[in-house]
Amino acid sequence: MPNDSSPSPRPDRRPLTAFAWLWVGAPLVYGLYELVQKATQLFTG
Repeated sequence: MPNDSSPSPRPDRRPLTAFAWLWVGAPLVYGLYELVQKATQLFTG
């Protein structure tokens, strides 16, 4: 059994993480923007 003390390199997941944040964050930001607009219309007439 070989004793390899160096850890195996892990793949760079930063692009996937950024894409996942955009996938969730963009609709969230849009929804919050729409919510603020509708609430403003509701309370200001």
